[in-house]
This record gives sequence, structure tokens and C-alpha cells, in this order.
Amino acid sequence: MANLQSNFLGIKSTNPFWLASAPPTDKEYNVRRAFEAGWGGVVWKTLGSEGPPVVNVNGPRYGAVYGADRRLLGLNNIELITDRDLYTNLEEIKRVKADYPDRAVIVSIMVPCEEEAWKAILPLVEDTGADGIELNFGCPHGMSERGMGAAVGQVPEYIEMVTRWCKQYYSKPVIVKLTPNITDIRKPAAAAKRGGADAVSLINTINSITSVNLDSMSPEPSIDGKGTHGGYCGPAVKPIAMSMVSEIARNPETADLPISGIGGVTTWRDAAEFMALGCGNVQVCTAAMTYGFKIVQEMISGLEQWMDEKGYTSIDEFVGMAVPNTTDWQYLNLNYIAKAKIDQDLCISCGRCFAACEDTSHQAISMTPDRKFEVIDAECVACNLCVNVCPVEGCISMEEMDAGKTDPRTGKVVEDQYANWTTHPNNPAAMEPAE
Repeated sequence: MANLQSNFLGIKSTNPFWLASAPPTDKEYNVRRAFEAGWGGVVWKTLGSEGPPVVNVNGPRYGAVYGADRRLLGLNNIELITDRDLYTNLEEIKRVKADYPDRAVIVSIMVPCEEEAWKAILPLVEDTGADGIELNFGCPHGMSERGMGAAVGQVPEYIEMVTRWCKQYYSKPVIVKLTPNITDIRKPAAAAKRGGADAVSLINTINSITSVNLDSMSPEPSIDGKGTHGGYCGPAVKPIAMSMVSEIARNPETADLPISGIGGVTTWRDAAEFMALGCGNVQVCTAAMTYGFKIVQEMISGLEQWMDEKGYTSIDEFVGMAVPNTTDWQYLNLNYIAKAKIDQDLCISCGRCFAACEDTSHQAISMTPDRKFEVIDAECVACNLCVNVCPVEGCISMEEMDAGKTDPRTGKVVEDQYANWTTHPNNPAAMEPAE
């Protein structure tokens, strides 16, 4: 049987599914419900400095992007860090950790970029018994205008400086949460490592406006006729998150830096994909806000079943397995050849593959008067657009072919368009050295 126990930075939890720092982790009541539902850990919603509490808007805080059947694809939020008293949060964290010693409790923190502010709050957090802290260098709205959040996360020197302060004044693991609102994610990750970070977590939310109300002519969510940019999350951001995770995992400077993966994790498969790209665990927010805390039970059972089928007994056995196969375009094998194949028994003759290929691709699908669609091998470049637009799963597939061998469907020899690969200009070994 698969064992889902997680040991991330020495922090043990019953499974690798943690709730991210967000509204679901804002108070003791929520966190207790989450642990009873089965979550392995939580990152408590971001705490701020002592003093007057943060004031959130008393109106709509979320905007949404929907897919078919009103399925939530992306969520935009303009909510700030916790608006609850610092000491109330600290007391609740202490009680929860004492009652759930087998679950991970991480405290997210965001205070001004001043050493004294960090020096003041860190002992208070350590006294709660929490397992570690997460530095919120990612929030793209509200707090960034105050010189915190993404305003720090976009400056590697600030990341390194604040991380050093935290390692100096705090004895437990320090996780640095990175903003995706940056050109090269490798630079802030390397800065976090230089500062002594024990791990990084990513991605935080993406700067966004999801829609405009064409009656009031203001961005949604609209507050008294005005709107603002917010943080975008949910299934739609997963591809961006995985790309950034992979950049850190395969960068020699940060390859040994543990990663907590965040961004659109909704199913066990999403989690497994993040872990295959190098994440030791994953954090979830939008899925819990959409479906409730019990969604973790499907994630747990699904991951266990998949691991059993693959023969994995622990998550450590497949963490990072996809990293060696993630490379730059120039290293792809241009001798690899595949062709699309249409299963006539599954085809419903909708014609979407034909329209897509004929109008926007390579005119590699033919249509007979009685609406039978077939691939023209000589024109097919294996772009797999037809696979992606086909509404019937499994109807169109990509069939690998060996160059120089006979295609059994056509009786023709498959041509090797780059037979002389050693001298082809796309081969990095054949490229002229840079001056």
C-alpha cells in the first residue's frame, strides 16, 4: 500500500496536501474543520505587524472566469492579509498545533521591509509552536502598494536580505513564497537560497483583471463603481505554475532547493504532476474554496490508487522524476516522427478536426462527401491540434513512427527529414560558438 506520509523540511504531516495561505486558513474554526476533513497541513493566512488591523473591503472580493457548465477555471481576489488581531491569531495557532501534533502548521508573515519589524514578530510566531514560517513575497495587490508582498518579491536583493533576517531571528524552517509577476523566476529563487531559505513555495497569485462590467464600466469585482487588479488563481494558472517550478528544479543554482508547489491543484493528478516536477508537497486553495474541505479525500484516495498501480510506496520515489526530461527546445529530437490517427469507430463526424486543420494548420485531414475524415500522412506534421479540438476523448491519437521504416497504414517509407542531425543547424552541438 502506498504511504502518503510527508516529511518536508523535517516537518511531518499525514499527507502532502496542505491548504495554502488564504481565506480558508484565516481562523481556528476553519483550520480545525480542514484537519478533521483530512488535510495534512495548513499555511495560516498571512499575519501582519502589531498595530491597527488591516481593513478589507466590505463588498465583493472575487472575480471569476468560467468554462463550460459554469465550471470555475480561475478566481481573482482583492482580499488583503488577515484583518484579525495579531494576538488572536497567535493564540489560535498555538491551540491548533497543540491539538493536531501530526499535522503541519506553517505561519505566513508579511511585515514592512525593515529588520526591526521582522525581529519583533518572529519570536511571537515561534512561541506558538508552529512548524515553520512562509514569507509572503507574492501578494500582488493592496499590500504591494505599501512596499510589501510582490514589491519585495520582485527585487532579489530584498528577498535575500529579509530571508537572512528571518534565519537570524527564527530557529525553524523558513519557506519563501515567490511571486509569478516577474520575468525570470530563477533569480528570486536563487536570492532566497543565498539568504538561507530552507525552501521556496510557488506560485503566488498572478496580477489580473478578470472582467469588466459593461453597465457600470468598472472592473469586477466592483466596489462602489470602482475596480482594481487582484490576484489570479485556480486551474487556469496551473500551466504557468508548473513551468516556473520546473525552471527552479532544473536550474543548477537552485536544483537542491526544496519546493512546495502551488497553483491550480484540483485533483490528485495535478498534485502528482507538480511533484514529478520537483515539489515535495503541494498547497491548495481555490479547489477547497470551490468544493469544500472534503475534496482532499478524493485527492488522497486518487494518489494512493495511482501509486499502488505504479508500484510507488512513498511520494519520495517519484518526486522530481520528470525534471531530467524537461529541457530547452533546442535539445528536442527533430528525428522523432509521429502522425495523427483517427479511430473511425469513435468518430462522430463533427468535423472539428477538419475545420481546425484546414483553416489554421496544415491541411492534413481530408473529408469525403459522406463526412468521413482521414489523416493525410504526407501533410501531417504531428502538431496534435486535431487531438486537442476533438470532443471525443481517445478518438484521435498520435502514433509514433520510426524513420526509415515502412508505415503499415500507407505502405510508404517514413522519411527522416533531419537524417544528418549532427550537422543540422538546430542541433546545439552544430551551432556556431557565441562571440
